[in-house]
Amino acid sequence: MNFGVIVFPGSNCDHDCMHVLSDLLGQKAVPVWHKESSLAGLDAVILPGGFSYGDYLRTGAIARFSPVMGAVKQFAQEGGMVLGICNGFQILLEAGLLPGAMLRNRSLSFICKDVYVRVENAATPFTGFCKPGQVLKIPIAHADGNYYTDEVMRSQMKAAAQVVFRYCTAEGEVTQEANPNGSLDNIAGIMNPAGNVMGMMPHPERSAEDVLGNEDGKLIFLSMLDALKKAVERGVSALVGGVTIENIARR
Repeated sequence: MNFGVIVFPGSNCDHDCMHVLSDLLGQKAVPVWHKESSLAGLDAVILPGGFSYGDYLRTGAIARFSPVMGAVKQFAQEGGMVLGICNGFQILLEAGLLPGAMLRNRSLSFICKDVYVRVENAATPFTGFCKPGQVLKIPIAHADGNYYTDEVMRSQMKAAAQVVFRYCTAEGEVTQEANPNGSLDNIAGIMNPAGNVMGMMPHPERSAEDVLGNEDGKLIFLSMLDALKKAVERGVSALVGGVTIENIARR
């Protein structure tokens, strides 16, 4: 499979993602500079973490206007799989590909540590290798990870099972004490209604191999790869999260 990793000025987790995809999973992973206007030939796209444009104005606020984001939007609209990690999640929110917004952490300070997240929806292309309710240990590193949306959207997301991860204790209890940043309803990751675009604040690429002390994050990438392979096997009638991926076998 061909994965594209979008690189903005200030991205710093692009090589980490490409390492997981190419060195650990044996897939082709290429950097895609933010000035590119085409994603032709790619099966999936990842927006990595970092500090795009120095986080000026707001996190992700400038990156959303990069030329490549037009291509990312079209790719997503056609059913392509898109994953945004940390700053990538913030960019997807600013671009309107996911609902809600990011506020400053409740502590008003940068947080970098391992956290636990509970898999709320295991029936997605990003969590197919996980079990419902499974607890994953994945690190965070952000100052603006306090997810917020209004009550109407929150209800809609709940009804559509769009919340994919919630911060929890090691035992899987969703508590305020386990919430590192004040995020609404302990939300750590969400997807769009169609299920082909997901954003998450924790960094799965930083917990994808034994040398880092933990392989829980690898499950996210394995799930994506498995979903893509199944889509290709099924051809033009393939469904991922309810979206017909008509072009995925030809990309």
